[in-house]
Amino acid sequence: MIAIVGDIGNTLTKICLINLKSFKVQKSIYLDTSKIYSKSYLKKKLNTLIKNKNVYTISLFSSVVPKCKILLKKFLKKNYRTKLREIKEKNINKVVKINIKNKNQVGSDRIANAVGVFKKYKCNCIVLDFGTATTFDVVTKNGTYNGGIIAPGVNLSIKTLSTYADQIPHFSLKKQNKVIGKNTIEALHSGFYWGYSGLINNIILKIEKETQKKYKIIFTGGYADLFKTSIIRSFVVDKNITIEGIIEIFKKNMDYLI
Repeated sequence: MIAIVGDIGNTLTKICLINLKSFKVQKSIYLDTSKIYSKSYLKKKLNTLIKNKNVYTISLFSSVVPKCKILLKKFLKKNYRTKLREIKEKNINKVVKINIKNKNQVGSDRIANAVGVFKKYKCNCIVLDFGTATTFDVVTKNGTYNGGIIAPGVNLSIKTLSTYADQIPHFSLKKQNKVIGKNTIEALHSGFYWGYSGLINNIILKIEKETQKKYKIIFTGGYADLFKTSIIRSFVVDKNITIEGIIEIFKKNMDYLI
């Protein structure tokens, strides 16, 4: 039998089919989150993913977009007879201990990232997720999520600058070897590339100084590969860590998710 798991983000939503014997991903798709409001879009996209409607009665998602979660929940129940559960719901074992002041304020995608790195790497980790926001999350080797940092996302910052500054064109971020740009595009590439490189390096060093610990650095999300040569610490790119965390939570909760 197969089950559905997924991650509903502000920009993109990833939905996967997993095998319930191996708990491996069989197939996955990405959806534009803003289009989830369209039933025809949902039907078209999910029909490419789910050929057999014999899916497990429970689906598990992380979500930072409540309205989209509600719409997707109704759609899955009606079309595939599976009930969408969200990993922050009460009585769901989060696998990691959440050590922050208000547990309701931590995004479920960040909980999934913490579970994913704890399960996979078994050491002190900082997981950096390049999403709509750029987030840093600190996870200890004994499975405690100790909080993190939220910074503006790369694409969101580019879009905002291009929208509100009349003389700034739309552009895509790429590595800029020289710091001093000779035209507007080079200057923008330099500002964003070296600016985010400095932000990443500085925050990692600040975390290690504050905690007096060294960490394995895990990058995930859209820009995870871009900063390979500008980060002072070695790091691992792991673009499936969020889904792997959701799958681990699913495994630990199967007996009482229904």
